[in-house]
Amino acid sequence: MATVVESKKACAVNPLKMSQPLGACYAFLGLDSCMPVMHGSQGCTSFGLVLLVRHFKEAIPLQTTAMNEVTTILGGMENIEQALLNIRKRANPRVIAICSTGLTETKGDDVVGFLELIRQRHPELSDTAVVYVSTPDYVGAFEDGWARAVTALVQQFVVSRETRIEEQVNVLAGSHLTAGDIEELRTIIEAFGLRPLFLPDVSGSLDGHIPEDWRGTTLGGTPIEAIGHAGASVATLAIGEQMRSAAIELEMRAGVAYQLFDSVTGLEATDRLLVALSQISGRAVPERLRRQRSQLQDAMLDGHFYLGGVRVALGAEPDLLYAVGSLLHDMGAELSCCVTTTKSPVLERVPAREVLIGDLEDLERGALGCDLIVTHSHGRQAAQRLGKPLLRIGIPMFDRVGNAHRVSVGYRGTMNLIFEAANLMIDQIPHHGPQSWPLPKASSEAARPQEPDSAQAPHSNSSIALGALP
Repeated sequence: MATVVESKKACAVNPLKMSQPLGACYAFLGLDSCMPVMHGSQGCTSFGLVLLVRHFKEAIPLQTTAMNEVTTILGGMENIEQALLNIRKRANPRVIAICSTGLTETKGDDVVGFLELIRQRHPELSDTAVVYVSTPDYVGAFEDGWARAVTALVQQFVVSRETRIEEQVNVLAGSHLTAGDIEELRTIIEAFGLRPLFLPDVSGSLDGHIPEDWRGTTLGGTPIEAIGHAGASVATLAIGEQMRSAAIELEMRAGVAYQLFDSVTGLEATDRLLVALSQISGRAVPERLRRQRSQLQDAMLDGHFYLGGVRVALGAEPDLLYAVGSLLHDMGAELSCCVTTTKSPVLERVPAREVLIGDLEDLERGALGCDLIVTHSHGRQAAQRLGKPLLRIGIPMFDRVGNAHRVSVGYRGTMNLIFEAANLMIDQIPHHGPQSWPLPKASSEAARPQEPDSAQAPHSNSSIALGALP
């Protein structure tokens, strides 16, 4: 069990975290025909928009209420009203999602009251759903904003249903899941004869497809009508601790029981998911998935020769840190330095001595004695200064393409992550690359990773034995 420590520095140096309103806007991008709006200054929205555009290499629909000094003091109702009317006229979205920022939260705008008055004055907005979520950017982080947005969607649109939709399951997807991850989960769930309803579903809107026609809103994602039917599902799967609040809210409103999965990356974590799906569907695990499990075991055998004993400096949002850190620990690596962005119950379960809520400066200092740095693209300068390999995870990754299609969940996604990490370490071996191998803990030749020996077995703490799947 890890000890969670919060940095006491006077300011963040090279921040690791991103803001709550950006996380909420990202969640709303997983809805169909939606226009996210930041209630704040133009600069707040511009910085967030640039980050998402650079990461996805796509046009991102994101608007602002364009608050300035005068409107901030007098109140933002007029700005919200004008923004709603302009968006309704120009883009005609099904949903307009408003996220507050630190500016308007400090002022104390009563946005809920504003929206009631605006709807009374403008009946033409009656066919447009408007969602509001409070996301001050001076507290919390990206993951918290995403969680609040999904909870707000459940509160506003989910209703209790007397009858259940057979074989429909809700999947509350955390912010650490990519569009490719959601597609992989969809494939796994459908293999059991179930029909997943993802909330949100960025695989439909941010998967990099080229549409036949242009719209100023999100193109793809979960329709609002589908969210209303979530109350008729037979079960809810919540992926990540951040989805617990939304899952509880859905259960309280519609009586749909939920199961929460801290991670769906790794052998044991995927086993737990498949056992749950087998119990929900009443079907045995398909042979195709059983073969993928066997392939993952072989990948763990191959990869542990290069990851065993490697000291890792890991910086990420809590759920992503837990998922990736647990896998690297299973592969025999040592989590020497763990830095995250915000508080979460999952941090205490990270397989490390300590988890620091800090910034990239803290990560760089902790990485001095490490062999591998794992974080997003803002950690590239630290990796260059220290001469360490960098495994990029999370958002943003603006110096790579295909970010939406990266897969690190399920058996196949776990294999991808193992291969990527192991290949980075292979590049450090003298006969594979120009640099010297960073010897873990010892300088003797005995500590140097050797070529695979069939008598050795991979390091794994998986408690589910081979063949134990139903």
